[in-house]
Amino acid sequence: MSGSIADLPPLREVIAAHGLTAIKGLGQHFLLDLNLTAKIARAAGDLTACAVIEVGPGPGGLTRAILDAGAAKLVAIERDARCIAALQPLIEAGDGRLAILEADAMEVDAVALLRAQGWQGPIKVVANLPYNVGTALILDWLERPADLAGITVLVQKEVAERLAAQPRSKAYGRLSVLAQWLCEVDLAFDIGPRAFTPPPQVTSTVVNLIPRAVPPHAALRADLEAVSKAAFGQRRKMLRASLKALGVDPLPLLEQAGVAPTARAEELDVAAFCRLANAYGATKANQPS
Repeated sequence: MSGSIADLPPLREVIAAHGLTAIKGLGQHFLLDLNLTAKIARAAGDLTACAVIEVGPGPGGLTRAILDAGAAKLVAIERDARCIAALQPLIEAGDGRLAILEADAMEVDAVALLRAQGWQGPIKVVANLPYNVGTALILDWLERPADLAGITVLVQKEVAERLAAQPRSKAYGRLSVLAQWLCEVDLAFDIGPRAFTPPPQVTSTVVNLIPRAVPPHAALRADLEAVSKAAFGQRRKMLRASLKALGVDPLPLLEQAGVAPTARAEELDVAAFCRLANAYGATKANQPS
């Protein structure tokens, strides 16, 4: 690293100075290898014209890498007050590009905050997500894919595999359908447990989600979510049975969508789920109020 960021003390010294023992309830696993944090920042692509949102910066290893990669602006959201103090030297080292927000990332709208401050450029998420809220945060960001130019996150490998899973695989489910409908999903690389302090019991994966300008198949999101929830809610059952949870006769839906009543949820690709969602939406619209 170059400049004043390179002059910061090693992360292990920062952790010791601020008593940053990881808190299990916050899903904390600190990544201290600066070569790996730099690799994550590179996986996010060119950051020089971007504002970046980081969740759970901890002692600031990935924060350093994002700043060193040239991010125009960085908002680091951290709920652990101990880490807030540890991150303070990075504000000066980052030439004023870093803003630290003490908050729960599930309760703050960082995109709206950046826009309110006048930021008009692209916004990316780059983060080593806390294990306990990683999936929930991704689902929250997918509520508004047009607001983000990219999402590059380190998550449990199991979550990454669910995001990228293809039909007829065990990992394929609601998250797969929604993520692939809204984004291009790319699994970048794995990081083993020993790279973290404390080591988790699972391998982690860096995943890139690139929001699509337009989904490849037309559907209303609410209808797609309802259909996929019903289908995967009883994934071992045939769709003629599992889709009864929608409160309408599933057989006409399946016929209209061109899906066999004996098929199961894991056999359908994203296009088929969108056809089902459209059939369900049309059926709802024709029901008497």
